[in-house]
Amino acid sequence: MTRTPDTPRPKRPAPPEARKSVPGRRFRQTAGRQHHAGPLTYVLLALAAAVSLFPLYWNVVAASHTGERVVEAPAPLLPGPRLFDNLTFAWNQVDMGEALVNTTIVASLVAVSTVLFSTLAGFAFAKLPFRGRTMLLSLVVATMTIPPQLSVIPLYRIVTDLGWVDQLQSVVLPSLVAAFGVFFMRQFLVEALPVELVEAARMDGAHSLRVIWHVVFPVARPAMAVLGMLVFVQSWNDFFWPFIALTPDGNPTLQVALAGLGAGNHSVDHAVVLTGALISTVPLLLVFAFLGKHIVGGITAGAVKS
Repeated sequence: MTRTPDTPRPKRPAPPEARKSVPGRRFRQTAGRQHHAGPLTYVLLALAAAVSLFPLYWNVVAASHTGERVVEAPAPLLPGPRLFDNLTFAWNQVDMGEALVNTTIVASLVAVSTVLFSTLAGFAFAKLPFRGRTMLLSLVVATMTIPPQLSVIPLYRIVTDLGWVDQLQSVVLPSLVAAFGVFFMRQFLVEALPVELVEAARMDGAHSLRVIWHVVFPVARPAMAVLGMLVFVQSWNDFFWPFIALTPDGNPTLQVALAGLGAGNHSVDHAVVLTGALISTVPLLLVFAFLGKHIVGGITAGAVKS
């Protein structure tokens, strides 16, 4: 075919060296590949898992021996024959059943209320324009720098005046919301919730409660799951304020009950104390076993941008 001067010259394909030097083409070529971990990665992960699980394993070992054997040197590394005896003794010495129920009630109420109020406050700080928003958020964050020991005396006087000593509400009500939860949810919703989505819902006639229920809560669900688990674990393990507001013989939580566990005339049975600690740890392990996938999914939500 005869090529006239106006006919465009056909383009030649780029050589392989030129195609390899294009960053976008290189990314597209490797985007679909699955990377496999090497042997060193599995070795490091196995070591990290062993170090993390060893305290729990030794807790089981100590709970299966006598108190004298636990404090001997060298310490036992293999399970003994007294696990069920120590479990029965620890369960009956202090009312572990009542303490377990009380702790479940307190931790659940605190987790639900903290997640609810923190999500509402975080949405307000993230997407609702109002006067003094930055200053008020700074004050909320600043409260995290105040040690909780400073508020013990006035808080205890309030609880005493209300007649709530040794009552579960004395532990639940001061923990209904946390500054960390407000800041955590605010930081998540700033990036995860587009303001256009809220405005579109309002243009469709949705009132504030409907926007929160149908727009904010579905978007914030991963962060709510993570915050709920963090607050639940913190409330489950809380000892300082429950030990002041509650008594081991009255209406204790697990941590308060453990404070009176294993005490004898002149010594403490460390095997019984560690048995009680094992009893208080098992429910948390079950929660992580059933909700671990949702927790990890909530932590990694938003980590990869499209």
